[in-house]
Amino acid sequence: MLRLLPGRGKEKIKDALVTTDFTLEGIHFRRDWHPAESVGHRCLARGLSDIAAMGGDPVAAFLSLALPRDLPQTWVGRFARSLISLAERHGVTLAGGDMAESPNGILADIVVLGSVPKGKSVLRSGARPGDLIYVSGELGGSTAAVWEMRKRPKRKLSSRDYPRHFFPEPRTELGRILREKGLASAMIDTSDGLSTDLAHICEESGVGAEVEAELIPHATVGKPAREVDLQFALHGGEDYELLFTAPPGKRVPSRIAGIPITRIGQIRRGKQVILMNSSGVGYELHARGWEHFRR
Repeated sequence: MLRLLPGRGKEKIKDALVTTDFTLEGIHFRRDWHPAESVGHRCLARGLSDIAAMGGDPVAAFLSLALPRDLPQTWVGRFARSLISLAERHGVTLAGGDMAESPNGILADIVVLGSVPKGKSVLRSGARPGDLIYVSGELGGSTAAVWEMRKRPKRKLSSRDYPRHFFPEPRTELGRILREKGLASAMIDTSDGLSTDLAHICEESGVGAEVEAELIPHATVGKPAREVDLQFALHGGEDYELLFTAPPGKRVPSRIAGIPITRIGQIRRGKQVILMNSSGVGYELHARGWEHFRR
């Protein structure tokens, strides 16, 4: 959940951004698949990515943990060191939190506070017909790792071969640049998958979209390296890239802050999101990314 809080006091120059995210054992990670360092990193990365998606600067974080009695202290230490390391790299202070005993599994709740110049947040509701659709980086890498672990549950995957799953890098600098240069009219992170997150932008903005399948950047994963399937790139979540729209008159560079930027489509009138294949035939793109409680 992300909330925008108005600035207070005499100098109303900043808006406060607040986001909170659960990380739950058995839902977001498994101890036999994910090292403690990955769990700690991913826990904070989720919140930082939310701040990045509004063009904000992360400031502080609060961490609450519920831990099983028999959890080794070494696991907790590795989790905490990895989370703090990511916080320091993004200029975030771990300002507090809470700890309790869990009767069943690990639960972590991260609250991240950020700021943005007053009235300058990039929202999901700003897309207009004619705007072009862009995405940063590559898509599908995180889901490809989960797919491999489910196929071979006893196999340990290397984080070097699947970095966007085990240690995703929140695009905070990219989000800030897009906001500062006025390039993005609407923005969201790809935490739930391209199909679902684009649907969020279209719903909030009251528009439709047309996406070209051939333009979607597929992640390269594994050893030997291979490109992920289109379905992973369309519907796989937890890549934490930025999906944004920009007016057609804005020049969006092909690389910003060292990160590749790819145009994948255009905002249209209406409500439907259409996926165009290589033959020029369009199909309705249904949101099939991550949703809690969906069977």
